[in-house]
Amino acid sequence: MFYGEYQHSMDAKGRVIVPSRFREELGVKFIMTKGLDNCLFAYSPGEWRNLEVKLKTLPLTSKDARVFVRFFFSGAAECELDKQGRILIPSNLREYAGLEKDLCVIGVSTRVEVWDKSKWEEYNSDENISPDIIAEKMKELGI
Repeated sequence: MFYGEYQHSMDAKGRVIVPSRFREELGVKFIMTKGLDNCLFAYSPGEWRNLEVKLKTLPLTSKDARVFVRFFFSGAAECELDKQGRILIPSNLREYAGLEKDLCVIGVSTRVEVWDKSKWEEYNSDENISPDIIAEKMKELGI
């Protein structure tokens, strides 16, 4: 399980350190793809296979399903840790997520998310997410 928030800097070549806490579960090679909310999602090979199985069950006749599957798989790339625990984030994924120099790498249960630091801070602002709003949403979800 992935959890926690870590701040790292991306170098000029697009490399970033993967938090040591995440490396073992992600593995030496893992899948990174376009995520929702303009961040990147990273999955261990096992979790990626689980997700792939679920996505394969979506009906081909559903336009929304086709759009989502295309979005998710077309942006996918295999990332490999180097000896320093870094990965090279492909340029198309850096562009999609608007990644600059300062990043936040967060654990979200079954996946890791990579955010541009300023976008993560904006997403977490009281205007977007407040304890009261979260409490209301938890109640709606039965949590």
